[in-house]
Amino acid sequence: MEHTFVELKKKTVAELREIAKGIEHEAVQGYSQLNKEHLLVAICKALNIDTHVHHEVKGLNKAGVKARIKVLKEKLATAIAAGDRKQIKFLHRQIHKQKRQIHKATV
Repeated sequence: MEHTFVELKKKTVAELREIAKGIEHEAVQGYSQLNKEHLLVAICKALNIDTHVHHEVKGLNKAGVKARIKVLKEKLATAIAAGDRKQIKFLHRQIHKQKRQIHKATV
């Protein structure tokens, strides 16, 4: 049976131990003593499953937002050099808002 990282992560420790019982690999030796976090990594290693979850941005032009952030950072550098605290605070907030847009669109 094929497993995915997301599927395994949703399982309970008892279910993961049942899966590990059927695997003969040095990574899952002592599976009955492992907690869920370590057991998940061991099973993924034994079954050659990628543990990195890939996220993607949907419904947003990520390159455009990153370009705006780059421009804001350049303006921020000049504001820091000028010592304009009000402008610095404003630009920090604008950069934060742009980054939050990306985070919210990430699935």
